[in-house]
Amino acid sequence: MFKRAAGLGMSCGALLTGCGTDPQIENKETIANLIEAGFPADDIRVVDGAVYVGRDAQVPLEASQEMLQPGEGSAELVRTTNLVGTSVTKICVNPTSTFNSYISLSQGLDLALANYNSLGLRITFVRGPTTGCTANITATTMAGTGHSAGYPSGGRPYGTITIGTGLNSYSTDVNEHVVTHALGHTIGLRHTDYYDRSISCGGEPTSEGTAGVGAIIIPGTPPATPGGSIMNTCYPPDTNGEFTSSDITGLQYLY
Repeated sequence: MFKRAAGLGMSCGALLTGCGTDPQIENKETIANLIEAGFPADDIRVVDGAVYVGRDAQVPLEASQEMLQPGEGSAELVRTTNLVGTSVTKICVNPTSTFNSYISLSQGLDLALANYNSLGLRITFVRGPTTGCTANITATTMAGTGHSAGYPSGGRPYGTITIGTGLNSYSTDVNEHVVTHALGHTIGLRHTDYYDRSISCGGEPTSEGTAGVGAIIIPGTPPATPGGSIMNTCYPPDTNGEFTSSDITGLQYLY
């Protein structure tokens, strides 16, 4: 069984295949796929039951789906439009007293910071409070076993990661994985399998789309695989909490 890390669900009618054979439903999905692939909405038309772009190019449902799928050997670690600017060099992660009271969460944070700092990036993560910080992230808690984070804005990392206290009963490796994953979002990493969450989570194929923040492929990283990138939507129960070689390649490319 795979564990859900985080992500945005999308409705069946808009993005999933096999939800119905009604031509109107298929056309709605085709249009949604084209918009997600970057075609302007005002350039898409439905004429005589078929979807067209550019007035003369008919696009079947299958073709629109292929536009969202990576080809063999394509790059698949994915970032948002916004990244952390060069003025940010030392990011201090400041756990709340409640966060510190959960031993596994606290250990997971230390290991997650070490994951990033071992790569020799232009940004370093330091457990705070301390001095010399050029950006700060608060590590706080919520109920359950999930987590939440956000994406950079104005050249600065998102300011909060929230980790479920239920993870305290999981292994240190799982906590390391979840915190590392959450910090990845704060510096601009999307889910590696954003285009098909079933790769890591199982179940029906579901796409998160661009989510309004972009989905830019990072060169030199392979397609998403089950149990692969630490930025996959869901983590396997046997995770070791470490970056894969492609994660490292992507992060060193960006930072």
